[in-house]
Amino acid sequence: MSFKFGDYVLDTTRRELTRGSEPIAIGPQVFDLLIHLVENRDRVVSKDDLLDAVWDGRIVSESTITSHINAVRKAIGDNGVDQRLLRTVARKGFRFVGDVEEAVSPDEGALPEPRPEPNANVGGSLPLPDRPSIAVLPFHNLSGDPEQEYFGDGVVEDIIAALSHIRWLFVIARNSSFTYKGLPVDVKQVGRELGVRYVLEGSVRRSANRVRMTGQLIDATTGGHLWADRFEGNLDDIFELQDQLATSVVGAIAPRLERAEIERAKRKSTESLDAYDCYLRGIANLQKGGKEDINKALPLFHKAIELDPDFASAYAMAGWCYFWRKVNGWMADRSQEISEGIRLTRCAVELGKDDAVALARSGHALGHLAGDLEGGIALLDRALVLNPNLASAWFLGGFLRTWNGQPDDAIDHFSRAMRLSPLDPEMFRMQAGMAMAHLFAKRFDAASSWAEKSFRDLPTFLMVVGIIAASHALADRTEEAHRAMQHLRRLDPQLRISNLIDWLPIRRAEDLATFAEGLRKAGLPE
Repeated sequence: MSFKFGDYVLDTTRRELTRGSEPIAIGPQVFDLLIHLVENRDRVVSKDDLLDAVWDGRIVSESTITSHINAVRKAIGDNGVDQRLLRTVARKGFRFVGDVEEAVSPDEGALPEPRPEPNANVGGSLPLPDRPSIAVLPFHNLSGDPEQEYFGDGVVEDIIAALSHIRWLFVIARNSSFTYKGLPVDVKQVGRELGVRYVLEGSVRRSANRVRMTGQLIDATTGGHLWADRFEGNLDDIFELQDQLATSVVGAIAPRLERAEIERAKRKSTESLDAYDCYLRGIANLQKGGKEDINKALPLFHKAIELDPDFASAYAMAGWCYFWRKVNGWMADRSQEISEGIRLTRCAVELGKDDAVALARSGHALGHLAGDLEGGIALLDRALVLNPNLASAWFLGGFLRTWNGQPDDAIDHFSRAMRLSPLDPEMFRMQAGMAMAHLFAKRFDAASSWAEKSFRDLPTFLMVVGIIAASHALADRTEEAHRAMQHLRRLDPQLRISNLIDWLPIRRAEDLATFAEGLRKAGLPE
């Protein structure tokens, strides 16, 4: 469906706003907000209605709603004074008051040509696999130049190949996805015909030496939008750009898929759990990072292992929980828990030789629990060979390189992880790694800045509080250092300069000396 008002056309099928022939840059949530206002122009739309429609019922601040309304106005050439198109109704909400003409979008109006059925299950539905499943449809070529079809097809093929590296994901092969090329599709029908829960669709537009690509992830069982974004770049090296766009899309949607699966598992009754749902529930707790969250996660991973004794990633995450307890000083029986963590992670490595998630978490945990930094780095590098887009493998590899005396290489790894997954629920861990690497590189202002970002998400992260105290002390910010040290001592009264080496696997003597000097100046006892 498209809506025309003034010089503007809002195409909901292609998810584009244009003025004349020029596309208007607009963010996904702002686009959804504009669609909702235009579609409901016969009434005043309340803020509660907007929260349900645009933010899925999540509570957001008044300033967030205001900023999005202002962004809508800017996109359509309106403002808060004139309110020609979008009017604020005091204490009631908002109403779109422009004259609107509706039309069927070209993609919607075209009659589908006869085509062979994508699968032999004529008139029926394929059952969903026992793991997350996705089909990537051919992207629409919006450039008007049939010669550019190859570029969009190349990006989609790269995305399919990259997603196929994710072991927990069932990916429909390219030949099946491309049976829909050039045809109007109903994503629910695609989901039924291919037997997948998720569908990724998008478009590619080339203009002069620039390419813009949009993508949207849809739950094919409900038709609901889970994610949408836009990516663009220069055509200086077309093949490099294809790789960059594919990497960006995969890095963005992989965490979103995992979060969608976690939410799906949480909605199921506890009596109907299977191994994978136990695992997802464990991940949801693990990502929060608190002591009680880890205490809830561990039994869920153990239950997953009980239900599926060959579930490598469940072993790895259970072992990783023991690492997290160690680094935060939460272990009740240190030697026993370290031994158990090592046992679990070694089981994960044995069972998951081709499982990037299992190798990444196990490699990092073994670096901490067994002190085997080189072996852990090798496992993490192997995980990245299997899945170059796995953000957790990049940032966990960054941590082990930090402990191994390679802070600048570590910073490169953390930066890559953040670029791959800018909305990652584990961003606070990446920020913590950045902070420690900068501390060892003696960039104390950068260290405290990154650590304080991490602290805002998890104030009980012992290592982060230690970095804040040490970096402020080494930068002669005595008051801030002492305040952080007071918090550190409350979190772990037993921590001393003398047992730092038992806490973190810092390999290089000069790095240990830097950290110890900072903590000592901040007030940590010997």
